[in-house]
Amino acid sequence: MNNDVEILPEIKQIIGSLLFASKEPLGIAQIKKAINETGNILDGVYKQYSKVNDQQIKDSIQLLENELASSTMGIELTKVAGGYRFQNNLLCGPFVRSLLEKNKTMKLSKPALETLAIIAYRQPCLRSEIENVRGVSVDAVIRKLIEMQLVKVLKRSELPGKPWLFGTTSRFLEHFGINSIDELPNSNELKKIVSENIKIGDQT
Repeated sequence: MNNDVEILPEIKQIIGSLLFASKEPLGIAQIKKAINETGNILDGVYKQYSKVNDQQIKDSIQLLENELASSTMGIELTKVAGGYRFQNNLLCGPFVRSLLEKNKTMKLSKPALETLAIIAYRQPCLRSEIENVRGVSVDAVIRKLIEMQLVKVLKRSELPGKPWLFGTTSRFLEHFGINSIDELPNSNELKKIVSENIKIGDQT
């Protein structure tokens, strides 16, 4: 009797491992590429993975999502920033935050927070538009938000002088647990989410 038969993982198991290992949300294309390329490299019995298609990946993700939803593990499979990731159940959030509160947090001053909200809701927007709303210069604040990868330069506008237009990043979406800008909450909800996710400091 041959005891060397390899038991190959199901596609959903592979996807689960990829999502667990990744620091960023993974899209269908990224998952497919990782599986296909590995199948080609390993060859042999693994060759079958080189032909895994988008629909198989979508079906497997749905299976994973359903299994986690029906479990009591406190973990969910969620679509954010155009990709998929594991995250803790909403009801378990306070316990996770309690554990992590001693770790380094993302610090934003109130001026930076106000600027981020303006950019999020008005993007693409000009620096002058932000300054008109806030009534002060925002150069330093915008630089800080860009350094934190929450804001990015989108392109130049067609106005005289071609000033830059600013918008939010995929990290912004990921950090606030939304899949697109269309899912932005109203101002009161955003304030609550921000207070739970970002530590507000005293300095910009």
